[in-house]
Parts: sequence; C-alpha cells; structure tokens
Amino acid sequence: MPDDIELAPRYYLHNFHRLCDTVEERYGDVFSAREQAVLENFRGAPEPARCLFVRLVSRTGPWFRESRLSYPEIGPIAPALDTLCDLGLAEETAGLTAEEAGQLFTRAELEEAFAEHLGSEKFRSKSDLLEAIEAAGLADRRFMRALAGIDPLRVVTPGQVELVERLEVLFFGNRYQGLTEFVLEDLGVMRYYTYPLEREQRLFADRGALEEYLALALLSDTRHELLEEDATEELPTLAREVLETDTRYPSSRNRLDRLCNSLARDLERLEEAELALALYERSGRHPARERRARIMERGQEWAAARDLCTDILRDPVCEAEQEAAARILPRVLRKLGGKPAQRTRDVFLETHLNVQMTGAVEEATAAELRGQWRAVHFVENSLMNTLFGLAFWEEIFAPVPGVFHHAYQAGPADMYEAGFRRARADLIDARLRSLARCDMRAELVAAYRRYFPCQCHWVDWRHIDEDLVGDAAATIPRAHLLAIFERILFDPRENRRGFPDLLALGDDTGDYCLVEVKGPGDALQDGQKRWLRFFAANDIPAQVAWVTWDGGTEDPAGGIEGKGEPA
Repeated sequence: MPDDIELAPRYYLHNFHRLCDTVEERYGDVFSAREQAVLENFRGAPEPARCLFVRLVSRTGPWFRESRLSYPEIGPIAPALDTLCDLGLAEETAGLTAEEAGQLFTRAELEEAFAEHLGSEKFRSKSDLLEAIEAAGLADRRFMRALAGIDPLRVVTPGQVELVERLEVLFFGNRYQGLTEFVLEDLGVMRYYTYPLEREQRLFADRGALEEYLALALLSDTRHELLEEDATEELPTLAREVLETDTRYPSSRNRLDRLCNSLARDLERLEEAELALALYERSGRHPARERRARIMERGQEWAAARDLCTDILRDPVCEAEQEAAARILPRVLRKLGGKPAQRTRDVFLETHLNVQMTGAVEEATAAELRGQWRAVHFVENSLMNTLFGLAFWEEIFAPVPGVFHHAYQAGPADMYEAGFRRARADLIDARLRSLARCDMRAELVAAYRRYFPCQCHWVDWRHIDEDLVGDAAATIPRAHLLAIFERILFDPRENRRGFPDLLALGDDTGDYCLVEVKGPGDALQDGQKRWLRFFAANDIPAQVAWVTWDGGTEDPAGGIEGKGEPA
C-alpha cells in the first residue's frame, strides 16, 4: 500500500454517491417509486446525516448505541441521527433481546443494569449472565428501562438496509463485493483495467431479473444456515423448493446451477439419491453429469449410466468430466456383460531425490536442483497462468456483451464458463495466429510493463516478476507455450490448476523442465496427472520428483533427465 495516500475525511460518502449515481444511471427503471423517493430523501439530507447513514450501513449491526457513535468528521451525532430518524433512514428500537443487548453492552454494564432483577447471584461468564437475563422474562419496556439506567441515549438501527444491498448487487452483479472495493482503489491497493461499461450490457434486464436473483440468493443462504445449525434433516424440503423454483432470466442461471450442485452433493451424503439426481438434472454446470453417472452406477442403473457416460465422452464439457466418464464406463459395461477396452496405466518420467529437511518440500527440492540448472523457480500455478493472462489480456477484457457489470472486475463474468472461448472465437483465433509469429519474450515482457499492476484473475503480480516472465518466455519454446495456452482455453476453470511446482531453466531455448514435487506419503492429484499426460503427449519436458528427507530409506537417484541420470 502506498504510504503517501491519505483519504479525504468524508471519502466514504463520495464513494456511496458514486455507487448510487452509477446504479441509477444504468438501472433507473428498476427502482420502484418508493425506492426512488428514499434515494431522493437521502440526497436531500444535510451532509452530516448522509455521512452517518453511510457509516451505519457499512458497519456490522444491526443495532448501535448512540453514545458509542463518534466520528470527528461528522460532528455532533444527535442532530444527524434526528434527521435520519425523521427520514426513515434510521430507527430507534423499542426492544432488544438479551443476546442483542450482550452484543451492545459489556458484562459489567449488564450486571449493573439488571442487578435489581438478578439479585446477588454471581455469574461465571457473560453467556451465563445473558441466560439469566433472558430467564427473568422482562417485558420490553422494563428491559429497555433497565438499560437506560446506564445509558439513556438511543439504540438505533439504519433503515433501508435492503435497498442498500440491492444497490450493491446492481452495481457489482454479485453479493460478495461492496463499498470496500472503492476504498481499496482509493488507497492504491487495487487498480483495475479500464473497459467500456454500456447500459445495454447490464446484467439484470429488469426488476424481475433482480428479484429472481435475490430469491435464489435467499435459498442459498438458507442452505448455509441449515448446514451451520446442523439441521440437515431439513435439506430435502429445501431441495423440493429449489426444484419448484422457476427461473426465466439468464442472470439467474449460474446461481441456480451452483445451488443445485451444492445442495445435491449435500443430499448424496444424506443418501437422498432421488432428490440429488433431480437437482443434478436441473443443473447445466459441471460436475452435474458426472455426479448423475455415479448415482446411477450406485443404484445399479447400468444402461442409464452407460448411455450418460457415452454422451459425456462424445461431448465433454471439461477434461475432469471426460476422465470421470472414462473411469465409470468400463465398470458399467462389465456389469452389462461387455468387455471394455483395458485402460492404459500412467507412466510418467520421474526422479527420486533425498534432500535436507529445510522447510517446505518444494523449496528444499528447488535448492537441491539448483546445482544442476541455471535457475530453479518455485512457481506452482502462478507462472503459466500469468503468461496466459499476459498473452490474452486484451481478449480477456474484450467488450463482450453482458460480461462486465462494474469497474471493479478482475476478469469477465464468463471467465470460467464453457462458453468463454466461443464468445471470443475470432479474437482468440487471431491472437493465437499473432503469438505464433511474434517474439514471445518481447511480447510478454511488453505486456507485463503495459498492464502492471492492474487486477487480472490470471496474473500474479506478487510472485511473478518481469525478469521471470522474460526468462521463461525465452527458454520455453513458443510451440510449448501455445500448446499450454490452448489447453487452458479449452477449460479455464479446471486447467488453471495442477501445474508442476518447479520450473528448472537451462542456458538454451528448450533446455528446461517442469517438476512436480511429491514428498513422503504424497500422491499425484487428478488435475496434476492430466497436465502430465498432456506434457508427455506434446513432448514438453516434465517429471515427478519423489522426495525423501535426508536420512530416509530411499536412495537418491541422480537428477532431472538431461541433467543427470534418468530415474
């Protein structure tokens, strides 16, 4: 974070007005007359009152003690709060629960306030005290009178919180971003690439689209609450409600698919196979088809499982789905009396190393290999993803309709969807042709300098520097990089993971190796195996380093092929 940046005293009010202005410009037709009146009342309020409102809706509540509200840039709190209450932008409480009082008052304050009702009993903890207060059964008026004895000022909550939440959803197109994004930009912590935002490309077509999205969000919240409360016996009821939910808008599709998949997985664990299957059938998102095939197999629906796996292998949405179907199908065919082709076993190039235990196994292995190579970098997924992001930056941020909803995105909304490449087919094909002719090192280094430090889902500015980008692009043959980029483009969600841990670099182009490190007891993951198979099929040098700690039972066996004896 830059040290010389100082926020203006009322920066948050400026940011909230930016939020409102942008949303009203793009979604003015979505607001009801009542909501428009609320926004007009807010804009017409004195600035201190507006500041206090934004402060309150930005804090965790819902209740606040007036006596504890102190903001020097606002000035006296009472008149600002009076204005908010008059406008319906704040509300004074008529009653609190014991739990809510416990969040607002200290243990000592509560003991003093309710001494008359609890007598001389001593409590070991604040929770015990709150239980006793609850058990006293005081009416709201007596309860609040007791609290007023130690703090006569108001307890308030901000009004119109639901409207503010809607403003944020309309601005960001999701529920996980909020006003903090403005602050991070103001502080220089985050910088975002500039792309066009057109009203015609907005996410929500109309009020119905927004309401449908929020209704699904509420169902998702209910699922999380049931899991947190260990009330899993209520999940089937929720599942039936989800199945009966009708969706009409594209803006709801991904949210419904994710909810169906996650809820179906919960039901599988509860052995509610029929309901889980129905939810997966409703979803168009991986791993819905794979999970359906597994449920059919467990239910001995051999023919149905065979047909589904055949469909998957004919047109897989991703390699993970393809691989799962290829595993399930032979088992199902055997049950049907067939003789499936025998699957070939993976045989990867490997080396065995015995290294000093000096921290993380990847770092220790890198240190061991540095005697054999000009440089060895611990990069995991960061390097190849960064090279991909730099190579296709303009295509990632291309103004495709409906994928950019606000100015704080690190990539398009469809970045990890199956249709990402299809929606940019001409642009990506042209870029691939350009990359096949260019000086890859010069191209990627120039991109690094041009886009640094704008946020991008693919580029890891913290761990990948310009020198490493240039060194890797100069040493790894262009054909190898293009092959890797093509595989990422096929399935950006899955194929951004599973890259080997280390990059070992030699002196000449083509003199390098990708090294997956596995310590004692570790095993290759499916995504890692898929990349290793791809590397072998495309003559990209890669190996698995099986590591034992110095003093273990295995003997070291040379080094990486080409730099020592092969394993």
